[in-house]
Amino acid sequence: MHTSTTDTKPTRIRYQVLFLLFINVVINYMDRSNLAVAATDISKEFQFTPVQMGLIFSAFSWTYLLFQIPSGILVKRFAPRMLYTISLVSWSLATVLQGFAKGFVSLFGLRMATGALEAPAFPINNRVVSSWFPNQERASAIAVYTSGQFLGLAFLMPVLSKIQFQAGWKGLFVITGLIGVLWGLVWYFFYRDPLRHKKVNRAELAHIENGGGLIDNQPENGRRSAFQWADLREVLSHRKLWGIYLGQFAVNGALWFFLTWFPKYLVDYRGLDFIQSGYWASLPYLAAFAGVLCSGFLSDYLVRKGVPAARARKTPIIAGLLLSVSIIGANYVHTPGLIILFMSLSFFGVGFASITWIFVSTLAPKHLIDVTGGVFNFIGQLAGIVVPIAIGFLASGGNFAPALIFIAVLGGLGACSYLFLVGNVERVTPKEPASVH
Repeated sequence: MHTSTTDTKPTRIRYQVLFLLFINVVINYMDRSNLAVAATDISKEFQFTPVQMGLIFSAFSWTYLLFQIPSGILVKRFAPRMLYTISLVSWSLATVLQGFAKGFVSLFGLRMATGALEAPAFPINNRVVSSWFPNQERASAIAVYTSGQFLGLAFLMPVLSKIQFQAGWKGLFVITGLIGVLWGLVWYFFYRDPLRHKKVNRAELAHIENGGGLIDNQPENGRRSAFQWADLREVLSHRKLWGIYLGQFAVNGALWFFLTWFPKYLVDYRGLDFIQSGYWASLPYLAAFAGVLCSGFLSDYLVRKGVPAARARKTPIIAGLLLSVSIIGANYVHTPGLIILFMSLSFFGVGFASITWIFVSTLAPKHLIDVTGGVFNFIGQLAGIVVPIAIGFLASGGNFAPALIFIAVLGGLGACSYLFLVGNVERVTPKEPASVH
């Protein structure tokens, strides 16, 4: 069933799968952040106030949040190959249509559509990594695909700025959307689940399964077992899981500042010109990229060296959240270099804390990883609604300092969540018997 030159030496197909996930995440975040690049021109053309712009920035997250739990159910029921293809192509088409928006209502509605259609992406990412990678490699794998959101944006921010400069904000949405449509077809052509991949050999499958990879947790005939409401009650009834849910809200709080208001902050509140801001804005994303890779590989290294899982997994997240508080330093400096220094330190911390998905695989009941992932992302994405709108109100008087204080406070509260709620890192024991489907 699985062809290879030998079954004694494991193939490395899982790394090809990881590369596909990495590009998926780059596309995902490109279509979240293109609005941030276009925001200054859009707000000028339509005469949007800061509060209106905050609402536009938040529109993606309203539906992205509402569809997280349904997406966890979909991921439990349907195979990643087809579900990801449908999600990727459809959200990319919605991105194209944003280039034809005529005002607040149409742009708000299209951003909501994009959020709804992107909702299955990260639950699918977690399912794919849980299927393709053993426990001792999983934090590194999550770090690699998560880094796509930072590395991709670090290099894309200047490129997106130039695209807008040449093609206008409407052309920016059309071009970025078409890229996603083409990549969705690439995913469908190349991705297969472990037991269906023609190039993976038995040795690699054994390596994955013996290390705790869930290669057998795949759908029969393209379908998974049916969802039951008891599953949702279960994943909402554990303190440990609430610890990671609230921690994810804090991580996403800083992330959504950088995905929405950050370029506009540099141009409108700190006086940088548009093209210059694209280059300056890329530096914090590079810092976040370095942070997430350092975190994932450090965490796996500590586990291999026998460091208790609680310390190896939680320490980078807590340290990163505490470091994200340094964003407040930008309120007290005035030169672009120092502003970007504090932003980069803070975003490095966000990246360092971004291996949080490892706790979904590690803490959730094995039969409820998908539903737990949906709830985890649902609560985390509340930040995508709260933060852009709150910043719009806090900055409406022309002073951005209160908004940065707000983001710093979120980072401190997130660290407390991991310190006092998560506790020992061990899989929770179901309070209700596993559903029989």
